[in-house]
Amino acid sequence: MPSISLIAVILLALGFGLINGFHDTANSIATSVSTRVLSPRQAIFMSASLNLVGALISNKVAETIAEGLVDSQMITVEYVVMATLIAAISWDLITWYIAIPSSSSHALIGALIGSSIAYSGGLSIVKWSGVLHKVIIPLFSSPFLGFGMGFIFMKLLFKLLSPYSQRFVNKYFSKLQILSAAFMAFSHGKNDAQISMGIITLALVGAKYVSPGSGVPLWVVFACAFVMALGTSVGGWKIIKTMGVNMIRLQPIGGFAAETGAAIVIQAMSAIGAPVSTTQVISTSIMGVGASKRLSAVRWALARNIVFAWVFTIPVTALLGAFVTTIFKMFM
Repeated sequence: MPSISLIAVILLALGFGLINGFHDTANSIATSVSTRVLSPRQAIFMSASLNLVGALISNKVAETIAEGLVDSQMITVEYVVMATLIAAISWDLITWYIAIPSSSSHALIGALIGSSIAYSGGLSIVKWSGVLHKVIIPLFSSPFLGFGMGFIFMKLLFKLLSPYSQRFVNKYFSKLQILSAAFMAFSHGKNDAQISMGIITLALVGAKYVSPGSGVPLWVVFACAFVMALGTSVGGWKIIKTMGVNMIRLQPIGGFAAETGAAIVIQAMSAIGAPVSTTQVISTSIMGVGASKRLSAVRWALARNIVFAWVFTIPVTALLGAFVTTIFKMFM
């Protein structure tokens, strides 16, 4: 019979997946809504459905969270994972409230590292090589790749479609953008939904319900995929406005370029099990699209605030995770 604390961890992790869904809804639908290719209701339904499909396709990212960042066999008490989730959820809700797109993935990873160090009292519990190759390098490389893909895609489309009128381009790309939004939603599910799967598996390994290296239990996959899709259906309108309207003014062709470029980067990172920030990738891809027209098309003051949130997410959530773990240690 699972302990009450393990059940609490699983419920918190599913809650994190739910929040992740509505917090990151904007990643896959903001451009489609802002260009009026899809209504908000249509965009959310499509995004929720394809988030679910993407989450069921692969569990490489979940395995990274469960086994690749900290020594799961050293974490034998559930409150470490509980503290991780409380810290990550707190950061997600704060950034959602102030309408800044931050990374749920990196919030959880930072909190996990901080909680684990506070629990063990040392740095050896963290698999620093895994953190470097699966988190730090993708953290810095994926936004640049997103910017580059958005910029290059847009430049190529400008060149290929220069003989055609704006009306002709809008007519066809308003249809093609539905496909690019679907690709982005699928990619989001394939990467971000894995985070909750990994943290539940980590807790199950620590509680000796799952053997290390045995993979993610099937019920965990379905439960996390479902709550991610449910959270997506709720929507995150503040962040949708920030990304799809306030950052730059997009036409359907720009939305197509941003979504396609971002989805390709996320798919590549998912293939190697790197839990990247879909928020970072689509945000910088949108910036790349804007910069391909002219640098002044991007509202750089807003972009600076978003980058600020990226830089501070891991250290702030690490401190939050360590703080909550320390509080738990005092009373448990």
